[in-house]
Amino acid sequence: MSAHELSFLYDPPTTRSRRRGRVATTIVVVAITGLVVAAAAQLASRGQLDAARWTPLLDPQILSYLGVGLRGTLLATAVVAVAAFPLGVALAVGKVDRRPFVRRTCAVFIEVFRTIPVLLLIYVMLFALPRYGINPDLLWKLTIPLTIANSAAIAEIVRAGIVSLPRGQSEAGLSLGMPHRTVMSAIVLPQALRAVTPSLVSQLASLLKDTSLGFVVAFTELLYRAQVLTSFNRLLIQTYVVVTLVYLVVCGLLTALASRLRGRPTRTPGGHTTDALPMAPGPRPERSPSDPPTGQRDPW
Repeated sequence: MSAHELSFLYDPPTTRSRRRGRVATTIVVVAITGLVVAAAAQLASRGQLDAARWTPLLDPQILSYLGVGLRGTLLATAVVAVAAFPLGVALAVGKVDRRPFVRRTCAVFIEVFRTIPVLLLIYVMLFALPRYGINPDLLWKLTIPLTIANSAAIAEIVRAGIVSLPRGQSEAGLSLGMPHRTVMSAIVLPQALRAVTPSLVSQLASLLKDTSLGFVVAFTELLYRAQVLTSFNRLLIQTYVVVTLVYLVVCGLLTALASRLRGRPTRTPGGHTTDALPMAPGPRPERSPSDPPTGQRDPW
């Protein structure tokens, strides 16, 4: 979509605003560069940049030790993603359900577990539930709280995709005599999931970072392995820099995938492609007698 087509979204920047933006960007870049140089000089003065303090991390045994932690991080991410995705989709569908009890129950679940910190849920799994005889393995003590929290976040993402679709999509199916459940599963939900795929990939990157909370339950993930390693080699800064780079690479790949999907044109049911952002809306159609009264919540 061209800049002219997007001009309805915002006012075009003036020459003065563009100049101010360039000046602000230059100031921020200079400030960050100065901080990096100052930090590097401070580390160099204390010998933290000496080659002797970095070469031990290239040892195959240490790399293998950290690799086991990375494998644990990816395992926990995969388990949570597989469990949280269908649960989040079910919650999203329930939140737009026509039955008030189902809609309100799903809404309460989503709002509660989007608010509660994940760390608090992990503490419940670690300290509270074992008193009542519920004491799962370390993997589940980490993945169950992450599944609950991420399912609530995924539900809101999917619900946003559902309500963003034109009402004509569902009305067309209902006019053909299709049951409400079939309309949702065969027409509405596939289009909604296609529209929010970039946001779901971004949520996956956030989930991967949340697995670093596994050190609380002593689960073998990347950050926990780094903590154990620093207690032996005393290379605190060097070890955490390497771990940070690993997180940057993995999360950067997921972010790049999300950006690529976000810029990809979407395909309509008729086979035509449209840009990621819609064109300016036309005149609002007249209301028909079958439309719900003004102010009534649309179940889609």
